[in-house]
Amino acid sequence: MLRCPECEFYSRNPDGSPHLSCDPMSTIKEPECLAKWQLIQLNVIAQSHKATLEMYRRLAPLQEKMFRHMEREIDEADDTDAWKYGDDEKG
Repeated sequence: MLRCPECEFYSRNPDGSPHLSCDPMSTIKEPECLAKWQLIQLNVIAQSHKATLEMYRRLAPLQEKMFRHMEREIDEADDTDAWKYGDDEKG
């Protein structure tokens, strides 16, 4: 079995993590290579998801402020237009 560090498609990222530049459709040399490539791709997906969740966490307070502001604006507009509908239709 070919070890990844012996392959020309293997390199290390600056952070020390492995990087496989092989293409699963053309340059895979052994069946184990595909499994390793899939694991690394899953890791990339997990890191991307983690970054997305972190961004949502940072945006949550801003979204809450925006929703409160919009609710206030809608309530003020409803109160302003209340005279048009009378007391019976006011919700």
